[in-house]
Amino acid sequence: MLLLNAASRLFLALIVLAAPVAAEAQEAQKIARIGFLILGSPPYPFLDSFKQGLRELGYAEGRNISIEYRWAEGRVERLPRLADELVGLNVDVIVASSQAALAAKQATNTIPIVVPIITDPVRLGLVTSLARPGGNVTGFATQNDDLPGKWMELVKVAFPNVSRVAVLYHPTYDGEIQLRAFEAAARSLGVRLQALKVEVPDDFAAAFAAVRENRAEALIVSSSPLFYAHRTRLVEFAAKQRIPTIYHQSDFVVNSGGLMSYGPDFHDLFRRSASYVDKILRGAKPRDLPLEQPTMFELVINLKTAKELGLPIPPSLLLRANRVIE
Repeated sequence: MLLLNAASRLFLALIVLAAPVAAEAQEAQKIARIGFLILGSPPYPFLDSFKQGLRELGYAEGRNISIEYRWAEGRVERLPRLADELVGLNVDVIVASSQAALAAKQATNTIPIVVPIITDPVRLGLVTSLARPGGNVTGFATQNDDLPGKWMELVKVAFPNVSRVAVLYHPTYDGEIQLRAFEAAARSLGVRLQALKVEVPDDFAAAFAAVRENRAEALIVSSSPLFYAHRTRLVEFAAKQRIPTIYHQSDFVVNSGGLMSYGPDFHDLFRRSASYVDKILRGAKPRDLPLEQPTMFELVINLKTAKELGLPIPPSLLLRANRVIE
């Protein structure tokens, strides 16, 4: 009887010791679900940067995370339905930039949302302040107040004789604020500004016709996820018209053959967004995670495109470039 009691006590002790190990193993096998909501369509170059950030933090699809992808393919009106789908799946966190972030916020006030790119989230009502978001949204705030003046300045440095500059702007994506900055820069530089509003893909045709009719000598494509989603179309138009064009993002130049770009390094922002996802999956609350701002801006010039268009680029500007494609 004593031997039986001793054996029983040993068995019970082994069970008690094994319980934490089993719990840890079960926890380790848990796969977090990440929703990835984007206005554009695959292949999406920033996705690789986001995954790189995840890998650096020890995450891998199929092992400890799964990613639910939702692509609006350039159609803003699809975003609300896609956001609702992710909410219905009860994902652990949603990664959504720009207008996709707005759709995600309208769909849920509880699931954490990480925004790699968003302009003025306070004005858009996504957060209370950058330092204290106060809700379910955090990430990076890409304030664009200074960019219109910088784009205009770079156009004049590259092409000093330009006097008529057309600008494509998206009114529902901080376009009105950018437009005022463009107008101020144009007055300062003595340039005649042609502001062309593009809200939906069908507006591109009219905008292109206006650029031709006004005989614009340069074109600025301002920051908008809609413009990024249709970057191939925009670059092809600029090449056909042989009009020097500056874009807000380097992929227009590096991967689509555009002339030059200046703006935040979006690849860096998507990579760093993975750290927000990691903190949230470990228990942090978005309301306690301050929004950061870009620290890296880059000027990219495609000399190959410049030569094809017969546009000489001043050596002084090439020296300022972060990347030159030859």
